[in-house]
Amino acid sequence: MRIIAGEWRGRAIDAPPGRATRPTGDRVRETLFSMLASRLGSFEALRVADLFAGSGALGLEALSRGAGHATFVENDPAAAAVIRRNVMKLGATDRVHILGGSALALPRSRPFDLVFADPPYARGSGTAVVKVVSDADWLADGGWISVETSRGDEVDPGPFTIEATREVGGAKLTLLRRP
Repeated sequence: MRIIAGEWRGRAIDAPPGRATRPTGDRVRETLFSMLASRLGSFEALRVADLFAGSGALGLEALSRGAGHATFVENDPAAAAVIRRNVMKLGATDRVHILGGSALALPRSRPFDLVFADPPYARGSGTAVVKVVSDADWLADGGWISVETSRGDEVDPGPFTIEATREVGGAKLTLLRRP
């Protein structure tokens, strides 16, 4: 896996071993970041959260493109160790917080400008994470949340507005915005 664009463009990052984690593929990440760039214009100084972080690829991509800070939420200790290694390799330790635990049990936090959610592909998982993000107040006013689900899985937007959806291979990307 590689960072697609920005400061660390082309730099390799590690993925957690085994099949417990499903890293977001390059093609899906390219599509997602193209969708976001056309809406956000810039990632400069954004506070981002990467839920179900796995390798940390989504949050690291945002940092590479100028985000100011990223919080990674990962339940699996082996995956969290890979995120730490990737962060150290890229020299981003001062811009990162790694939070162990379930992304479906978020603590209160200062709201984020952009939240990435790539839950395990199970029917309803996207809707569940949208509810948790809303209940924990993790999304700032005017902020965006990207939810990756399996193709065909609908996401209930709750209090957010669905701005776009795109199917890429077996994945479905849903972009939602907090009014």
